[in-house]
Amino acid sequence: MAESDVLVLIPARMASTRLPGKPLADIAGKPMIVHVLDRAREAQVGPVVVATDSAEIAAVVQQSGGHAVMTRPDHASGSDRIYEAVGLIDPAGHAVIIVNVQGDLPTLAPADVRAALVPLADAAVDIATIAAEIRKAEERSDPNVVKVVGSPVAPGRLRALYFTRATAPAGDGVLYHHIGLYAYRRSALARFVALPPSPLERRERLEQLRALEAGMRIDVMIVDSVPLGVDTPHELAAARAIMSADH
Repeated sequence: MAESDVLVLIPARMASTRLPGKPLADIAGKPMIVHVLDRAREAQVGPVVVATDSAEIAAVVQQSGGHAVMTRPDHASGSDRIYEAVGLIDPAGHAVIIVNVQGDLPTLAPADVRAALVPLADAAVDIATIAAEIRKAEERSDPNVVKVVGSPVAPGRLRALYFTRATAPAGDGVLYHHIGLYAYRRSALARFVALPPSPLERRERLEQLRALEAGMRIDVMIVDSVPLGVDTPHELAAARAIMSADH
């Protein structure tokens, strides 16, 4: 897979309910969105663009040497935002793989971005994503820790059967924490955003279930650790502590 085949997009908006303005929150001297941008660029899988509805975010990205594209403010989800951005950035359709990196993962490992592309070498796979083994007992029952239930198809790779906030599967064994980073075939992204929200998606509040309910195949690469997602003031403080120690 050549770099020219892949386009990496980072959706970022100011109106977070729990942490307003979080893309511009300072972590170790840089706005969070710039940390995510740096990690995505370090992955070296293809061009990286921030898709935003905020001129302020776009300006910060451009000041850091990055590329931003302005999108509509009324998108229901990040996947809708990146789909609009793909059409603006690459109307000719050169990029065949679209990677969606959440803008609130400042500790994301560049290798994990690369890992997400691996399953798409299999023509049967529509969407690829990543997960890590849950090692903390309390996370097994935490509804904020999304679990993926899947069947092994290759070493370190699962075919996703279900995603849930519940503790699943039952019984003894490993549980996997799903990480919200996706690599889509461009055609699969177009199909996905055209689908209405599905019953299980509404019930679990997990957008990826829409794809599974429509019969699309999602494969999952297992990575070593979960990047810190920053969605609350407490998580922001944790990110600052981790990343200040690293610098």
